[in-house]
Amino acid sequence: MNIVETDIKGVVIIEPRVFNDARGYFFESFSQRDFESQVCKTIFVQDNESKSSYGVLRGLHFQKPPFAQSKLVRVVKGAVLDVAVDIRRGSPTFGKHVAVELTADNKRQLFVPRGFAHGFAVLSEEVVFQYKCDNFYAPQSEGAIAWDDADLQIDWRIPAEKVILSDKDRRHPQLKDADWLFDYTEDLYK
Repeated sequence: MNIVETDIKGVVIIEPRVFNDARGYFFESFSQRDFESQVCKTIFVQDNESKSSYGVLRGLHFQKPPFAQSKLVRVVKGAVLDVAVDIRRGSPTFGKHVAVELTADNKRQLFVPRGFAHGFAVLSEEVVFQYKCDNFYAPQSEGAIAWDDADLQIDWRIPAEKVILSDKDRRHPQLKDADWLFDYTEDLYK
């Protein structure tokens, strides 16, 4: 696999080696050994999958410690704009984001470390989205920030009037008004 660094340390794009022939293609979508040696020493414990239609925006979500999560995300059908926002107070990249187009065709994956809010917007007619998490879902630990926070300057590549949100995702605070955020000096992988 090829690891592509982004503008925020720890957030990386993973490009698999794809082998094509007359039968189709083959690629290794995940190797714990390679992931630990090249990206991050963590163990994924839960795989999730969602199906959504054009305009659906999910995010920007995170889980608070002790249930903080890293995510390794990819698209198996369609296309999304995937976004990771640094929400670690004191970080040199606090409030900055990485946005990457993930598609079934490019087979790219994005690693979102603990300490980041995550979300995606569906750019295709339909998408099937998969993500690995290194901690179990804990509803009591949910946190989120507003997808449309003007200070974040995220271009979701969908007109605002076409964005489809859950009721919960309509009510998240802006980053500056969030009542809880991560601390950059804390080791979230202890």
